Amino acid sequence: MTLLVTGSAGHLGEALMRQLRAAGRAAVGIDIKPSAFTDHVGSIVDRDFVRRHLRGVRSVIHVATLHKPHVATHPHQEFIDTNVSGTLTLLEESVAAGVESFVFTSTTSTFGAALTPAPGAPAAWIDEDVVPIPKNIYGVTKLSAELLCELFHRKRRLPVVVLRTSRFFPEPDDSIDVRNGYSTANAQVNELLYRRVDIEDAVSAHLLAVERARAIGFGRYIISSTTPFTREDLPELRRDAPAVVARRFPEAAALYAARGWRQFPHVDRVYDNARARHALGWQPRYDFASALDALRRDADFRSPLAEAVGSKGYHGQVFEEGPYPVAS
Repeated sequence: MTLLVTGSAGHLGEALMRQLRAAGRAAVGIDIKPSAFTDHVGSIVDRDFVRRHLRGVRSVIHVATLHKPHVATHPHQEFIDTNVSGTLTLLEESVAAGVESFVFTSTTSTFGAALTPAPGAPAAWIDEDVVPIPKNIYGVTKLSAELLCELFHRKRRLPVVVLRTSRFFPEPDDSIDVRNGYSTANAQVNELLYRRVDIEDAVSAHLLAVERARAIGFGRYIISSTTPFTREDLPELRRDAPAVVARRFPEAAALYAARGWRQFPHVDRVYDNARARHALGWQPRYDFASALDALRRDADFRSPLAEAVGSKGYHGQVFEEGPYPVAS
C-alpha cells in the first residue's frame, strides 16, 4: 500500500516518514519545504501538484497545516487557503484517485474556549462529546477542515479518520510564565498527566487509523497520553493539582525534588483518549508513569523517535519574546 504523507518536513510528518521508511513501507512525502523526508516539493493548494502525486496512492495521511504559532505572523486568508482549501483539494483529488482511506491530523485546539472552565469550576473533562468553541483562526480552520472530512465521508463514502492531537512539539512553552517558572522538560513531563502526547504514540495512532479507516467509516478521536486522572479528581485538580498527583504517584515528589522541579499548581482540563484506544486498538506507551520511570533511570522521558526528530521551530527566524510570537 502506497501512502501519501503531507507536511513531511514538519515534526509529525517527518516522524511518520521515518517510521514508514524504517518499516520498508511505500510512502511519499510532500511539503512546501525541502527536507530529507520530502520526496516532492509543492503546495497542497496546487491541484495539479496534488493530482500528480496521488497517482497510485491508496491512503493519505494529511498532516500539513498552518499551526497556532503562525497566528501572529500569517494573515487569516493564508490559514483558509492552507487549512481549508488545501484540505478540500486533497479530499476531492483523493476521491478522484480512488484513495481507500484518509487520515486527517487535527488538534485539540479546536476545543478552544471549552478548555477553560469558569472561575471556581472543576477542571474540564475533554472527550469527543465536548462541543468545540474555537477561539482563533487556527481552531476555526481546523474545525472547518474536520467538517469537510465528515462531508466527504457522508457524500462520497470516503473512509476518513480525524485525529485531534494534543501537543507534541519539543519547543519551550509559548507562555512566558511557564517558561520562566519551569524548565522545558519539567513542564512537558507535567503535561503528560493531562495534555501532551509523545510523537511516537502520535505516529502509531495515525498508522492504526490508516488500517482501521475502512471499518470505521468516519471517526473523530482525541490523541493524547493516557491520563491517570478520573472525573472524580476534577474539582481538586482545579484547586490543588499536586495533592492529586501525590496520591497517585507518591514517588514523584522525591524524583522532582532531585531536579528542582515542580508540579503545576492547577490543571484546567484533562484529555480523555479512551475512545481512540478502543476504536483504533491504540496502546500509547509514553505517559506520566513512564516519564517517572525514565527519571529514576536518569534517562530521557521522550521516545527515541522524538529525540531523532528534534526541534524544528515554526518560522525561519528567531523571536526575542519566546519560541514564537503570540497573538493578542
